[in-house]
Amino acid sequence: MLTTGALRAHLLAARLAGPVATPREVSLRSYRLFAARDPRVTLGLYPERVWDERELLGLMAERCGVSGDPGHVSGPDVIDPERTLAALDAFAVRLGEAVARGASVLFGTGHPHRLLGFYAALADALSAAGCTVLTPAQGRSVDITTRFGVRTHLLEYVRGVALMREPGVRLPGSEPGAHTHSPLPVRVALEAAAGGSYGLPGLVVGDHGWVCGAGQLGVEAIGLADTDDPALFVGEAEGRVSVAVPLDDAVRPDYYRPLTRYVLNRALLSQ
Repeated sequence: MLTTGALRAHLLAARLAGPVATPREVSLRSYRLFAARDPRVTLGLYPERVWDERELLGLMAERCGVSGDPGHVSGPDVIDPERTLAALDAFAVRLGEAVARGASVLFGTGHPHRLLGFYAALADALSAAGCTVLTPAQGRSVDITTRFGVRTHLLEYVRGVALMREPGVRLPGSEPGAHTHSPLPVRVALEAAAGGSYGLPGLVVGDHGWVCGAGQLGVEAIGLADTDDPALFVGEAEGRVSVAVPLDDAVRPDYYRPLTRYVLNRALLSQ
């Protein structure tokens, strides 16, 4: 059993919380873009009200623990580990509730090179507990806007977790999928699920557009978010995202393993 104290120490040592690698400048830029409703950072969420930069900074200070001082404009951003722990507890509760009601679950990530293992372990545990882990729209093509223009990606599943890949030859040892913030993959997946034998999932677990895109469509969603991902926290504040866990979403994949153990223990799903 991983104790809360041990996990807190790990969060700080691995820089999942405390001073993180995300620069303050990057976070503030995301808040400016979100206030302007730039789709690159709204991630498929359509806010119910206007959020200006100062309000977003206040929300992120409340939910993540970043500095609420608008004059603090440089250096590493900060995540309060206590807020991360509290959100992980809430995240675990939602997983336990999904098992209790026998809900079908959809997992998806825009960070497959970092977070695939975390979600795959959760998918394995929920499947073992009797939940159906959905894999709708397998192999479907999705046109996603990238910094290089519109690129066609394929929606694929690895160990029950949806991710996007560019078609073509994959080199041995290459990353398992593409980094994307787009909500288009989850929209495609949910449309396919709605027409399938299980219907829409009772819960979506993931990050970026997977969470915001699902929440916007009224499907319960929980996920992980960095200090430059205000959309998940706005969605949580407005009631369309059930849980947003503040942490650095781009550290080494093995650094997330203690979080997996902690969440599964809290959800009474340890294998």
